[in-house]
Parts: sequence; structure tokens; C-alpha cells
Amino acid sequence: MGNSTEHEPVGSLKAFGAALKVFRERALLTQEQLAERLNYSHASVASVEQGRRMPTTHFVEGVEEALESFGVLRAVARHVGRQRGLAVWFREWALLEETAVSLCTYECRVVPGLLQTEAYTRAVMLNVPPPPTEEQLEQRIAARRARQELLRREPPIAFSFIVEEAVLLRHTGGEEVTRELLDHLLACTELWNVELQVMPLRQPYHAGTDGVMQLLETPEHQWLGYSEGQQTGQLISDPQDISLMQMRYAKLRSQALSPADSAELLTRMRGAL
Repeated sequence: MGNSTEHEPVGSLKAFGAALKVFRERALLTQEQLAERLNYSHASVASVEQGRRMPTTHFVEGVEEALESFGVLRAVARHVGRQRGLAVWFREWALLEETAVSLCTYECRVVPGLLQTEAYTRAVMLNVPPPPTEEQLEQRIAARRARQELLRREPPIAFSFIVEEAVLLRHTGGEEVTRELLDHLLACTELWNVELQVMPLRQPYHAGTDGVMQLLETPEHQWLGYSEGQQTGQLISDPQDISLMQMRYAKLRSQALSPADSAELLTRMRGAL
């Protein structure tokens, strides 16, 4: 899940937002005009400026160029970083995600962070002891929102997700949270670069019993793996281990419902609520 147990202040987010506002106003631009120049939504620019959203590397470079901020915004962003709010052991993997060509995720515990709604993220984080402070919670949610921009990154990443049906049947956070989550997942299945498969509850042949895994292809077409447990995470680069993970993931894809059948199942689950 990549939750952090560290206390990390939101103040640096607000500092970046304040600096962004100063340079935007110096350039005589409204938030809407800046958003148009950057090809971002007005809501995204407003959220960053208000210190509620992590600025991505792409966003920082965009405003640095658009506002001619003499490197100031880039320097302030180094003290923010999209790694804040992420567990220490997950940060290296999160950096690799930013430039990935393709990303494969098998998850049997929770809906993958890249596909979560804010309400679902909040419910998950509040359920796992120790309870975070409000400041820690907002920092983690902001970090997750920033990562989710990868779904629409240019150039696009090819995503494959395999999620256990049991994760969805758990109704984490209650009925309303689950309804919103299922609507969001169905919307994600309509993204051309996202493939979502559900592993049915009854599947006697299952290649994922060793646990969750992620595989990532770098721009140099090198494959890396990641595995996470209680308070730990491991980056995997040994070619033999990667080959083993790729074989298992390929088997999982053949055992899970097809993307079309998965979408139908999600639609039925949504209708039942």
C-alpha cells in the first residue's frame, strides 16, 4: 500500500503552493490560464496552489518554464517531492513508476493505490493501526493522488491490474464508499491504456498464492519487480527472479476473468448495491 508511518508536515506543500501563486500573479495569469498553458485541469492547478495536492515532476517542470521562475519553483519542489507521504521502502519504486513504459500489478489485499478513490484510501488508512494524525492522513492522500496522475501521463504507461474479487466484496469503508469505488473502477476500464482483470472468488487454479507483486518495464526495456509485506518492501532486479515473477503474472492473467468479463462483474456488483 505504501503507507508511511513517519510524521511528514504538509507545510512544504503549502510553501510550494504559495510560491506558485506569487509567480503566477507576477506573470499576470489566472489559474485557468495557467492550467490551459500546462494542459492541466483548473482543479489540479488550484489544488496544488492551495497546498492540497502533490506537484508531479511534470507539473513542476511545466510551471518552471511557463512562469520563468528562475529555478525557484524547482528548488522549492525538492523540499516537497512526491515521495512525501509514501513509506520509505516504497519510494524507490514510486520514482521508477514515473518513467515506466509498462506496469503490472497483482493485488489480493486492497484495491491498488493507483485505482483508489479518496474515500477508499481514507478508509484503508484509518483501518490499519496505528491511526495516523490528520496531518499524516492528508499527506498520504495527497501522495496517492499525485501517483494517480500516472494513469493519464504522456507518454502513456501500459497498465495491467489483477485484483481479487474478495477485495471488492469486503466493502471497505461501507456501502457508499464501495459504490463510488466501483463507479471509479468502471471509469478506469474505459481508459485505453488500462487493463483491469478480476480474479474470481472461486478459482481452483491460482498462480498468485505467494502474495502480491508488481512488475515494471523501464524506458530502457529493463524489467524490475517489487514485493511488499508488513512494514517492508523489496525491489527485485535479479533476472532469474524477474523471469519467475513474469511467469507467475502471465499465469494469473490467464486465470483471471478477461477485461470484458471483469467489467461485467463490476457492473453487476455495482447494481447489487
